Amino acid sequence: MIQDTPAPTGRRDRILTAALDVVAEEGAIRVTYRRIAAAAGVPLGSVTYYFDDLNQLLTEAFTRLAETVSAHYRAQLEAARTPEEARDAVVDIMSGTLWTSERDPLLTFELYAFAARTPELRTVLNSWMRASRDALARHFDPLTARALDALVEGFTLHNFFDHTPLGRDDIASVVQALLERDRGISDGKK
Repeated sequence: MIQDTPAPTGRRDRILTAALDVVAEEGAIRVTYRRIAAAAGVPLGSVTYYFDDLNQLLTEAFTRLAETVSAHYRAQLEAARTPEEARDAVVDIMSGTLWTSERDPLLTFELYAFAARTPELRTVLNSWMRASRDALARHFDPLTARALDALVEGFTLHNFFDHTPLGRDDIASVVQALLERDRGISDGKK
């Protein structure tokens, strides 16, 4: 009589972590069950046991990334108690403290590229953007929150690739200018 043996604890999590490792090293386009199984140190059948297809696996892996980074983003903004602290938190995020690992920006770019052609991942990306804006909206009006979120994305992208990325002081100047402009408009000065 053949008995079903339970899957080792944590195997599914190891597979998801390995999927992100493979994406970070080789790109989402090069992900295969075999590469993920090898990176996770599990039999190939384990990957197909837990995930019906690669889109499901990548959607869950990218969801994990989005939730992890989003929680860190939210925590930085929740710690702010004054408008100045909120501004400083945003500047810190734009200056690179958002990322919980060096591979996170690269994984985020992979998510964007893959989501352009994968509806399930667009949902993950939209949820992440909504969570970011909600965290910003604790301190800023909706339009300013949206503009700041776009700046986070833009500075992250540019600073990742630029040979001379903008420093914290320059980023702080841009954020301050946006906030002052926003205050001027809301006070009827524009």
